[in-house]
Amino acid sequence: MIRMRAFGSKLAALSILLLAWTTQAAPSLRISLLSACAEYDSEKSLSEMQKILETDYQIVCQRIFGKDKDNDLPGLEALENTDLVILFTRRLTLPEAQLQRIRNYLATGKPIIGVRTASHAFQNYLQFDHDVLGGDYQGHYGDAAAGIELAPGRSAHPVLAGIKPFMSRKLYKNPNLADDVTVLLEASIPGHREPVAWVRDGKRRVFYTSLGTQEDFAEENFRRLLRNAIFWTTRTDEAKLQKTGTPKR
Repeated sequence: MIRMRAFGSKLAALSILLLAWTTQAAPSLRISLLSACAEYDSEKSLSEMQKILETDYQIVCQRIFGKDKDNDLPGLEALENTDLVILFTRRLTLPEAQLQRIRNYLATGKPIIGVRTASHAFQNYLQFDHDVLGGDYQGHYGDAAAGIELAPGRSAHPVLAGIKPFMSRKLYKNPNLADDVTVLLEASIPGHREPVAWVRDGKRRVFYTSLGTQEDFAEENFRRLLRNAIFWTTRTDEAKLQKTGTPKR
């Protein structure tokens, strides 16, 4: 009987240790990646981003990948158990049940990051651009090169940590942003200057960038920008999520 009690005590202690280990090993941040933009290879870009995030941090990404301008985006039920949505889709016409899953997520007040065509992510929910992202997408200027610079007075914002001027192309037009956005990056082409990255900090934290071409995702400053945005929108400390032994990129 005494031996059985001792064994039971050891087993209980082992169970507590195992529970503590699995709790510590569990992912600290769950991100849903919504992709459906063939023009800018969103599937490839977000997949490469996922690899970096899961290699370097205690982050697990859920892929919710569809097809450009399609009427279906399977897997949206995952939004019920996610901490952040990164949206890079283009003119999807979703059935009401799927669109409701998007609205349900937004109603929770959890954060969202929009990349490039997220401004026209849903053809049957075009007001998403203004109401959620705070944007005013009105097409683009063409394929001209554009110089990306930090907006005046914004260099201390956490999303801009480590960001230096770089080059992009195919500048979007956003003439009338919502009053409560804070512009972080601007871009210039001859005769025009446009906001290309901004945040909103109200009911939820929002980050949007109209950048996101294939070349942008190959640019270290842009990748750093997205990582900064992840930690800012989710109010998490990058250092606490970083895996032991992984270098800071």
